[in-house]
Amino acid sequence: MDSNSDIKNKENSPHTDNESFRDSIATVDKEGKRVWIYPTKPSGKFYNWRKYLSYIYLVLFFAIPFIKINDVPLFMLNIVEKKFILFGMIFWPQDFFIFMLGMLIFIVFIALFTVVFGRVFCGWACPQTIFMEMLFRRIEYWIEGDANYQKALKHAPWTTDKIMKRVSKFTLFFLLSFIIANTLLAYIIGVDEVIKNATEPISQHKGGFISLMLFTGAFFFVYSWFREQVCLIVCPYGRMQGVLLDKNSVVVAYDYVRGEERHKFKKNEVRTGGDCIDCNLCVKVCPTGIDIRNGTQLECVNCTACIDACDHMMESVGLPKGLIRYDSENGIKNKVKLAFTTRMKAYSAVLLLLIGVETFLLATRSDYDATILRAKGMLYQDQPNDQISNLYTIKLVNKTRKELPVELKVENFENANIKIIGKDLHVKQEDISSGEFFVYLNRKDVKERKTKLEIGVYSNGKKIKTVKTNFLGPISYNGKK
Repeated sequence: MDSNSDIKNKENSPHTDNESFRDSIATVDKEGKRVWIYPTKPSGKFYNWRKYLSYIYLVLFFAIPFIKINDVPLFMLNIVEKKFILFGMIFWPQDFFIFMLGMLIFIVFIALFTVVFGRVFCGWACPQTIFMEMLFRRIEYWIEGDANYQKALKHAPWTTDKIMKRVSKFTLFFLLSFIIANTLLAYIIGVDEVIKNATEPISQHKGGFISLMLFTGAFFFVYSWFREQVCLIVCPYGRMQGVLLDKNSVVVAYDYVRGEERHKFKKNEVRTGGDCIDCNLCVKVCPTGIDIRNGTQLECVNCTACIDACDHMMESVGLPKGLIRYDSENGIKNKVKLAFTTRMKAYSAVLLLLIGVETFLLATRSDYDATILRAKGMLYQDQPNDQISNLYTIKLVNKTRKELPVELKVENFENANIKIIGKDLHVKQEDISSGEFFVYLNRKDVKERKTKLEIGVYSNGKKIKTVKTNFLGPISYNGKK
């Protein structure tokens, strides 16, 4: 391409001079009122791929709460009881740092993915997009028709037909919101509790019923009215991409070098300008109402509806497809292929380091935990037979689905004795228990003010942990009694 042509394309590029479109969003008019988006029903190769992926996603979403490993849910985030289960592994507050590190790894992965592939997650894997576009929107198309029919129905008088369509649509929306709310609760409190809430009287599960209604109402509000505003206003990811994207990131992009200057298509015409025929289909199918020809925008969720629409139109008029495609700014402007940049390398290194740390923590994580401390404010006690005792408290955590009988033994003194106060130590499945006990040592073995003590925690004859603590004795700092 010669220099004059390149300058011309640069001047016509929306990426340079005209940036006024960034001063407003398509869903709000000049008076600040909501502009309702009626996207044309998409179709095409990418839309079909998204449908197939959404089917897999939805099956997994609704099925996972019912999947159990050794009677433990595969995945559960029980915030109420502070118990988290990932792939059958139970995490308690003591393991919270492992869980949080896992969340940090997910965030870094999303950041790295965005740096390389843009906002693909939003268009292909985000629950908001999948539920909106692949469930609720398709119900709307089925009942009310495509965009033009929906607009006409909105302004039509309230006839029996309109009432039936609206009631049918919102009834299905509410039922689907109710099902999603129950599934979400199953991820939080477990499917067994959700079944109890559904089969037992409401009076026995008032909190669960209120939570269910709140979730149902929230989902119904989002998918029947708030819709794309979640992506534009609530979700921070759209703003994050402004920081994460660069000219090498692959996004849904309009090839302005090839497309400009735009002019309408005329049959048997020898085109002298760009390939964009200004049909506006890319805008009509956009679920957030943007014009992708203006460049990468906060509102774009990379749903690829505009790619399918543009490819269909290019094919219809005999022009090459790919005017709108997955590409980078450098790929369009300078014909540069995707490269593994320094920033990508840095994110990858951090991600690999975090994954290594997480793997180590998971490999060394124990299903049991025990904390032993000397009783606060208590000194040593003189005992018969020239012995000294200390009072201790023990806190036991059982992260398994089996009950845990516990025995204690002093590891580093042969003649030491332990006396449990009250009942024997026992921890129920997935529970926390505490108790108190005395440790007896011979006076001759206590040679310092604080003697190091190692206590082995056993269950069914098998040691599960060794806990180190101090034994307070009568020896003064200078070694004299």
